[in-house]
Amino acid sequence: MLIDELLGLARQQDNDDVTLSIPKDWTQGRTAFGGISAALVYQTMRNQIDQQRLLRSLTTNFVGPLNPDSPFSIQVEILREGKNATQAEARATQDGKVCVLCVALFAVARSSKIGVANQTKHNMLLPAKPKYIPQIPKITPKFLRHFDVSLVEGGMPFTGSKHSAIHGWMRFTQPPAKIEDAHIIALADAWPPAPLQMLRWPAPASSMSWNLEFIHPHRTISPTDWIAYQAHTRQAADGYAHTEANIWDPDGELIAISRQTVGIFDGK
Repeated sequence: MLIDELLGLARQQDNDDVTLSIPKDWTQGRTAFGGISAALVYQTMRNQIDQQRLLRSLTTNFVGPLNPDSPFSIQVEILREGKNATQAEARATQDGKVCVLCVALFAVARSSKIGVANQTKHNMLLPAKPKYIPQIPKITPKFLRHFDVSLVEGGMPFTGSKHSAIHGWMRFTQPPAKIEDAHIIALADAWPPAPLQMLRWPAPASSMSWNLEFIHPHRTISPTDWIAYQAHTRQAADGYAHTEANIWDPDGELIAISRQTVGIFDGK
């Protein structure tokens, strides 16, 4: 099932209590891919918000596994709606347990005397074609079939790399009708946690909390555009890693900043 089909199901249920399910081709291990679950929870919130209020930040906690091919519900609560901003919370619940919890900030654009241009740039060249990642049973997450990725710097998980950063490009294998915030949410989580490349053997890992801040570009992103991604491990110890990533459109305009806390279960 393509991402637009899943998001379309979320859009059709225009209320504050939605029931959905995620197919197995969107899984990573035993749970749904975090990017698609966060995108669906976000889309359910988006249905309840004035379209003039743009998404400014989305904080997601992956509380527990969200099982595929099994129904779950999404409940939305508007926490506060002010003159310029709306704060909302939504949670995906399955079998009576909270699996995904999101808090989002939506706000209108306002005039301001303060203007500071983004200074973070990258020097990566646009890829000529994606770099194929084979579907290896029990190794390659199933959801990756929905994404084209092109690695520029760093390594794939469990390759014993000395590096702890990942630089590359990403887009959907089957382009959606148009790129909206929900698509960026899914794309932003497509890459594996950067520190996993340092391990020499497979080990379970899970994004536990994720903050995604949006900077809205002045141009429309094409569904076939490559999106640039650079993630760095800020610190890792005691089975947890903290990563930060910048995400740019094809013209080098910053569109999002991502921060994650990742649990890595490689101890004996």
